[in-house]
Amino acid sequence: MSRPTAILVGIAWLVLGTAARPVPDSASEGRPAPVASAVELMRTPMAETGVKGGRFVLAVLNDPKTFNPFMSNETSSSDVTGRLYTGLAQYDNVRQEPVPALAKSWTVSQDGRTWTWHLRRGARFSDGHPITSADVLFSFAVAYDSTLHQAIYDQLTVDGRAMKVSAPDSYTVVTRVPGPLALVLPKVMALRVLPKHVLEPVWRAGRFASAYGVATPPERLVTSGPWKLKQFVPGEKTVLTGNPYWFGVDARGTRLPYLDELVFLVVPDQNAMVLRFQAGEADAVDNVKAEDYADFARNQTRGDYTLYDLGASLTSNFFWFNLNTRKKPGGRKAVGEPWADPIHYAWFAQRDFRRAISMAIDREAIIRSVFFGQGVKCWSLMTPGYRQFYSPIASPPDYDPAGAKRLLARLGFVDRNGDGVLEDRSGNRVRFTLETNAATARVQMANFVRDDLAKIGVQCLVSVVDFHVLIDHMRDNFDYDAILAGLTGAVPPDPGMVSNFYRSSAVSHFWNVRQPRPESPAEARLDSLFEEVLLPRSLAARRRISAQMDRVLMEQCWLIWLPTMKAELPVRNRFGNVHPSAVPHRLLWNIETVFVRPRGTRS
Repeated sequence: MSRPTAILVGIAWLVLGTAARPVPDSASEGRPAPVASAVELMRTPMAETGVKGGRFVLAVLNDPKTFNPFMSNETSSSDVTGRLYTGLAQYDNVRQEPVPALAKSWTVSQDGRTWTWHLRRGARFSDGHPITSADVLFSFAVAYDSTLHQAIYDQLTVDGRAMKVSAPDSYTVVTRVPGPLALVLPKVMALRVLPKHVLEPVWRAGRFASAYGVATPPERLVTSGPWKLKQFVPGEKTVLTGNPYWFGVDARGTRLPYLDELVFLVVPDQNAMVLRFQAGEADAVDNVKAEDYADFARNQTRGDYTLYDLGASLTSNFFWFNLNTRKKPGGRKAVGEPWADPIHYAWFAQRDFRRAISMAIDREAIIRSVFFGQGVKCWSLMTPGYRQFYSPIASPPDYDPAGAKRLLARLGFVDRNGDGVLEDRSGNRVRFTLETNAATARVQMANFVRDDLAKIGVQCLVSVVDFHVLIDHMRDNFDYDAILAGLTGAVPPDPGMVSNFYRSSAVSHFWNVRQPRPESPAEARLDSLFEEVLLPRSLAARRRISAQMDRVLMEQCWLIWLPTMKAELPVRNRFGNVHPSAVPHRLLWNIETVFVRPRGTRS
């Protein structure tokens, strides 16, 4: 016996009104599609009914690294792939709940373990090929291919076990969870639906990891979401255009997206972002430096834009030391041999060394100088923006340079020759290289770290590298000492959605990735707590478990936490249905409903 989910009951009237009355599909307004069929449309709720046409240009710092949603591990890629591919459900940032997408409805068994997903009939990929349960099953199969080391693998496993997935017919998918799980819906929602007819041969040939790379011609990139690729010019721009077969429509039946083009305009740095916006070459900036907030606020009327204040960002900032010891397939390292050189690893592996480094950093100064006062201290992935799960940390390893010196001295790090730089017991100067990418705030934070560490006798060399090189270092070749980076917020904002970070076996367990088994009791404890936070419990109980996870991370100092910036972003007033939120993607989550207002009209 099954019952409707609570979420389904709350939204069915919004999206299922057209399901009982199939509408003939068309590849574009007034032109029949190549395949005559009926499609169960998704009537998308929105504040304003828009009009077709125009473009939206977003300034960004980096090209996508791939157009493959399963191999995307960085926001520059996922911001694009998130528009190109649909899931069974999607997240409404305003209402902060999942809503139907490819699945028009779903039901859940009494024990909460079996979910039955009812797909929209007539839905099609961007090449006109029908989307059926076979594509969903194929997407699950690829997601569970452990040889690919993709983040979605961790999202979809429960206590290390895969869901059982079946398809009774072409428009029904059944998922059976192997154990109790509080987040079945959002985890399944993270799965993007891939075209089996295109990618299955590539996958079976063992070439999936390189499939849909940035060299793929736009006409060969088959997508399931509201957008498809129109043009990719490396180092310049990525241009998306509407998928003519997308099943989303407005209240009048107009096919979405409204916009003709969505452009990701690549610029060299955040200063260039501002200049492009001021020149009218960009319509929004979602990576504003805190020092520019005041100017943006003052010039809203003159520039005819709105500066949206989103509160504390869900993006966390931190750096970590290279503690990786796993053997890289085909690599030179043996199991258990550190990738960092033995001298550095001997330092990094000491919890109190890491703690002393954290105590040397003046976070208040970073907030004042880097964020111009527009920041908050943060000691967890659950920033203050995670309103349901944020928990203040008691006695964190905050600024105490004298205490940091004493702690290092107890470990044998002493300035033995009076040159102002500490040496270890073997006489090795204590210095390391801290890598980061070219984002202005990260470079500035890295420079603050360097200067603060110099005050306690530790030499920190800052190295600014290309973002894709940074990704390779942290996840592939491990050729680094320390890296300063961060994580964007989860969708929905819940610690259970960050399995690719918390699990010791995960690809984004930055300090020591993809461990075959936890390498310490603390790692095992974090794994255990993460499995607990996944269980169906009250919100209060899950908050307590999340706080315990934070304490393990704080006690071990695997991450050296840095402040989180408050988020503000400017968007031109000529666009309708703009609803930025702190939840990723903060601006693009509803971009298919954004439209260009006719001249002379305003909200």
